[in-house]
Amino acid sequence: MVNGELIIDNFAGGGGASTGIELATGKSVDIAINHDPEAVKMHKANHPSTKHYCESVWDVDPVKACGGKPVALAWFSPDCKHFSKAKGGKPKDKKIRGLAWVALRWAALVRPRVIMLENVEEFMTWGPLNRGHRPIKSKQGVTFHRFIFQLEELGYKVKYRVLNAADYGTPTMRKRFFLVARCDGKAVRFPEPTHAPAGSAEVAAGIKQPYVGAWTQIDFSLPSYSIFDTAEQIKEKYGVRAVRPLADKTMERIAHGFKKFVIDSAEPFTVQVNHTGSSMEEPLRVIASKHGFGVVVPKPAPYIMCNNENNTGADIEGPLPTITTVDASNRYGLVVSFLSKFYGTCTGQDLREPLHTVTTSAGHFGEVRAFLLKYYNGAVGQDIKEPLHTITTDDRFGLVTIKGEDYMIADIGLRMLEPRELYGCQGFPPDYIIDHDLSGKAYPRSEQVRRCGNAVCPPIPAALVKANLPELCVAERTPNVRMAEEQTGQLRFA
Repeated sequence: MVNGELIIDNFAGGGGASTGIELATGKSVDIAINHDPEAVKMHKANHPSTKHYCESVWDVDPVKACGGKPVALAWFSPDCKHFSKAKGGKPKDKKIRGLAWVALRWAALVRPRVIMLENVEEFMTWGPLNRGHRPIKSKQGVTFHRFIFQLEELGYKVKYRVLNAADYGTPTMRKRFFLVARCDGKAVRFPEPTHAPAGSAEVAAGIKQPYVGAWTQIDFSLPSYSIFDTAEQIKEKYGVRAVRPLADKTMERIAHGFKKFVIDSAEPFTVQVNHTGSSMEEPLRVIASKHGFGVVVPKPAPYIMCNNENNTGADIEGPLPTITTVDASNRYGLVVSFLSKFYGTCTGQDLREPLHTVTTSAGHFGEVRAFLLKYYNGAVGQDIKEPLHTITTDDRFGLVTIKGEDYMIADIGLRMLEPRELYGCQGFPPDYIIDHDLSGKAYPRSEQVRRCGNAVCPPIPAALVKANLPELCVAERTPNVRMAEEQTGQLRFA
């Protein structure tokens, strides 16, 4: 409790909204409700002092749960799948679409001073369904406005907006609908955006900070695997299993992204051999519950190529191969990186931008790496799908010019983004536990990504609480003790 008042998180999921509230108040929410046992386990691991209800929001009695204590804030993030355009033209479920009505139950029975509700933008089109369980176009928004009207009838002043997480310093372009209602006579406030696109007038004038790029959350030390290697070759080289061959559409997306962000880009994002790199200032696109982003990154490689193991390239985090006396200062190439999305029609994105929306499915985002070799008179190059062969100075296949220097493409690597990178782009603190529950049981990768895609970006609720309930913002959030203990080896699970 803060100042004797409760904070409630309905539809708590893995803890996005709860964490945002904690970032603002310094305190865990008092009550968290969710029907999914796996989501509750993750929430418990990160918010152990919270009272958890693992059941439907309709089965929790607000009066009994609050025990006569006043409620400062009730947060609601009802299931959005049956509003989202990602659902397409598939039939909708009236019961799921109606979950938001539970907010009125809390408003009527325990009268929270402030109610906040988050959903997809299409929530504003909420209306009746026809016999085929599809929205009636002529009645779009009818139910939504009835919902607003009933909140107002209960004495709440209601305002709502669509907010972009990138505008508040989150490295993702996630746009969501947010409603704020209050009955204590005070004004509803929406926080002013603190960030904007790097080339905007606000940034140039120093009024706002530039968007936070997805690159800030990418671990460039992780290996990528050549898209031309077979599953057996990857297993032999790295000891890991990989899906090969890649689907035709995946290869097409990589090719389109490679052309756009590497070959045709006036300023591709490069990782230099000296590790200084260049900037990737823009946030990631919206993170959804399906894992859809990967990273492409080129590795430094000797520009004099021969058929021997010493000239196959080098990982940017490892030591360079032996430097010869032949123009040693320019012997190595660059790694160029971009993100590729493996669903929908998107062909990729610049790492300087915020991440696109993270989905609940694994395998939707990958890092693509272009391994470039210095191109100079008499350079030896190759088609990466063929044995090495000599090319002439007029052969400019795969030529990339970076800051006036010519490079040739030596290889293309691909790896899927790790859950920790996705959570970072979603705005979760780095100490947030995502890979195991309170008892130490490991979460599979798919569960980690699903929790992330369904999560509210914590910086948004943090900003909303600070704007509307500053009296609750009494302390700084304490980093996760369990995470710190695990890192020092002090924590032991039973």
